[in-house]
Amino acid sequence: MFPLPSILRLLSRNLIKAPQSKCNTHDRFLVAFTLLSLSHLAASPAQADVVVGFENQDLGSSGVYNGPVPNADVVPGSYGGNDHIGVFSADGVDFSNSRNDLYGSWSGFAVSNHTDTSTPGYSNQFSAYADSGSGGSDNYAVAFGYTNSTPTNIDTLTALPSIYLPDGEQASSADITNATYAGLSMRDGDSFAKQFGGVTGSDPDFFKLSVFGIDANNQILDTTIDVFLADFRFTDSLQDYILDDWVTIDLSSMSDARSLHFNLSSSDVGPYGMNTPGYFALDNFATVTAVPEPSSLAIIGSVLLGTVIRRRRRLKRLQDSTVTALE
Repeated sequence: MFPLPSILRLLSRNLIKAPQSKCNTHDRFLVAFTLLSLSHLAASPAQADVVVGFENQDLGSSGVYNGPVPNADVVPGSYGGNDHIGVFSADGVDFSNSRNDLYGSWSGFAVSNHTDTSTPGYSNQFSAYADSGSGGSDNYAVAFGYTNSTPTNIDTLTALPSIYLPDGEQASSADITNATYAGLSMRDGDSFAKQFGGVTGSDPDFFKLSVFGIDANNQILDTTIDVFLADFRFTDSLQDYILDDWVTIDLSSMSDARSLHFNLSSSDVGPYGMNTPGYFALDNFATVTAVPEPSSLAIIGSVLLGTVIRRRRRLKRLQDSTVTALE
C-alpha cells in the first residue's frame, strides 16, 4: 500500500479522532474517502490497457506487410531510389518503417504470419523462430535494423526500429523471440556469420537486444533494458541457448519513455560490423495508462484534506462570532 506522507497521516489522524463538535460527519466522510481513494490508486496493480497483437493488420497474399507506409516522408536513398520513412499504427501505437522504392529493402518494423523455421538465409527474413506468433497467434512483428556502436544521440536512436506511444500511455511489456534468419545463422553458421560456440562449442558468443527510451523532453533515459536472444557464455555449455520460443520482457522501468528504440549487438563482429543477421520478432506489445506519481498523490491528498481544514476554520470563526454577539 502507498505510504501517505507524514503530514497527511498526522492531519488525517487528528481529523478522524477529533470530537464530533470539531469535525462533523461530512468532514469525516471526506477524509475517509480521500484516504481510501489514494490507497486504491497507488495499490491497484497495473493492467494492460492496450495489447498490440497485430492480428488486424492486412498482410495480403504475401503474408507480409513491410511498407511503404501511408503519408511517409520521401527522401533520396543512400544507394539509389527513394526511402519512404514513416510509421504504421496498430491499436493506436506507432511502429517505425522505412522502405526503398527501388530495391524493396526495408528497416524498422514489418508484420508477418510466416512460420518457416527450417529455411536458412535472407529469403526467410520474415519468419519467427518460434514457429508462430506469441501464444500460437497468426500475426507478429519482425524488426530489422541496428547500429554497430552503443547509440548515444537522438538521431541514431530514432533510426533504429522504434515504437511511439500514445499520449497518456506507458510501456508495460512485450513478447520477443529470434527471427528464423538469425536463429539458423547462429545455430549453423553461414557465408557471413559464424556458428555460435565455434567448432568446440566453447566460444563465449552472444546476441543481445537492447531497449532505449526517449522521454517527453526529448532526453535519452538513463535506463536500458538488455535481453539476450542467444547466450553461449556459461561455464556449463549445457546452459548455452538460442532463443526459439516467445519470452515476455518487462518494460515498466521505461515508464517515462514516450518512445522505445531497439538495437542489436553480437559477439560475432567483422571489419564491417555485426555479422549476425540483425533481426528479431516482437508480439503482444502492452501499454498501461500513466498513473500519478506518489508526489502527485500527496498533492491531491493535501488539497482534499485542506478543504476539510478550511471548513473547520470557517466554522470556528462563525461559532466565535456567534458567541461574541450573544455576550
